[in-house]
Amino acid sequence: MAMAALRREGRRFATPLMSANPANTLRSSLLPSEEQAILGVRSISTQVVRNRMKSVKNIQKITKAMKMVAASKLRAIQTRAENSRGLWQPFTALLGDLPSVDVKKTVVVTVSSDKGLCGGINSTSVKISRALHKLNSGPEKEAKYVVLGEKAKAQLVRDSKKHIELSMTELQKNPLNYTQVSVLADDILKNVEFDALRLVFNKFHSVISFMPTTATVLSPEVVEREAESGGKLGDLDLYEIEGAETKGEVLQNLTEFQFSCVLFNAVLENACSEQGARMSAMDSSSRNAGDMLDRLTLAYNRTRQASITTELIEIISGASALTG
Repeated sequence: MAMAALRREGRRFATPLMSANPANTLRSSLLPSEEQAILGVRSISTQVVRNRMKSVKNIQKITKAMKMVAASKLRAIQTRAENSRGLWQPFTALLGDLPSVDVKKTVVVTVSSDKGLCGGINSTSVKISRALHKLNSGPEKEAKYVVLGEKAKAQLVRDSKKHIELSMTELQKNPLNYTQVSVLADDILKNVEFDALRLVFNKFHSVISFMPTTATVLSPEVVEREAESGGKLGDLDLYEIEGAETKGEVLQNLTEFQFSCVLFNAVLENACSEQGARMSAMDSSSRNAGDMLDRLTLAYNRTRQASITTELIEIISGASALTG
């Protein structure tokens, strides 16, 4: 009781002494918290720091949960992506992958994700797609885009909206299978005229490593032209065709099947890269949130100690005023 009365008396006497210069008090209240910390003004509210710590902890919980979700999705997709590599490799050995072939109509198929928070994999794909579009554009050449994924569409529509021939989103809303991708590939082949399809995607290597990759699928007419001119596709003439199908029909079927297999692998590889990049991004965010919490805890302890010291000074000043 006596201590409480002494504290009240101390505050009553100390308050006029602390507010003797109202200009300094007004200036301190108008300064931002960072400037106050630089000038040594210890008037930061502990409640403000506690609220900031609470928000950072909530963000850290969200980033850790997103990392765990991405890890579970990655484990589910990785095996299927590795198995899908065996589908398109025989076609590459037979029909080749000729990125430098000269054609008039080029379609750049950009594979991206529908969601963000996965690093720069989508920006990398868009950058490569723009470079391919510029390289295959000219007075006698025509280049178009086919965009798979919301993120690439949002970036390309800004400056290349008139060149986007077809766009599709929400590919990963349901678990991917070859039937879905083959229907998607059939829609692209029916609605787009092309001499060469150039797919841009991210090939998965590990959780922290992915490689931007391009794959080329030529039209049957270009394949037949390149086979007649020799080169890497010259060995196609050595094969004998059995049955009633002509060479053009066989090449047509092979091209459609090759594109569906390459697209299936590209979508799975890009999905693996997306989840791996999201894991890395969320792990970095969680560590940054931990570092911020450490700094905020230190600021909170300093602010709390400063308020305790201020109260002690007020008590001592009041006691001195009473005894004096």
